[in-house]
Amino acid sequence: MNKLPKTINDKLNEGRAYRDIKVSGLELRADGEGADKIVEGYATVFNQPYELWSYDGYTVLEQIDPAAFDECDMSDTIMQYNHEGRVFARVSNGTLNVKPDDKGLRIRADLGGTELGQQVYEEIRGGYTDKMSFGFTVKEDKREITEDKEKNTVTVLRTITKISKLYDVSAVSIPANDATSISARNYGEGVIAEIVEELEKRERTKKRIKILLEV
Repeated sequence: MNKLPKTINDKLNEGRAYRDIKVSGLELRADGEGADKIVEGYATVFNQPYELWSYDGYTVLEQIDPAAFDECDMSDTIMQYNHEGRVFARVSNGTLNVKPDDKGLRIRADLGGTELGQQVYEEIRGGYTDKMSFGFTVKEDKREITEDKEKNTVTVLRTITKISKLYDVSAVSIPANDATSISARNYGEGVIAEIVEELEKRERTKKRIKILLEV
């Protein structure tokens, strides 16, 4: 296996990871002139594997477990645009609600409180922005390795089982991949490098066993 691209080895501040999701348009509600500018949608969905990395027969998939947010700190989650800049909704002042349901992490935000939020609302309503992302830190995960000897491929499925903190949910302009489901935005915590290192060790062990059997 070749060395990983530099972007995969890069680590984000505080171990944060980011994931994008494309939805079929954020749900909007506007009840006439001067009404609250409400947007609703999903920052992530559950049990839907998405590809983090693939190369030369090796693929790393990831999915979010439905119980991942059970012990998550969402007390002061904020809503931003592309994970940066000014805040235009937040949990602590009641303008943002984030709550897991059967499908995923559902958000409801009132964007009418700031000029920037009102601009983002109009972009969403006009269909210019229809994707979301969330910034978080992983507390626990589990990994399953599947090998297809006929196709000579190895697949690792990483399931995030516990998220310790939800920092933000963001409307995003351009996702990392042209995806219709979740796609990886950044490769936080060096998790890809770690998983690929495990695969490389696995391959080296298999080669040593083969040599010993041939002796």
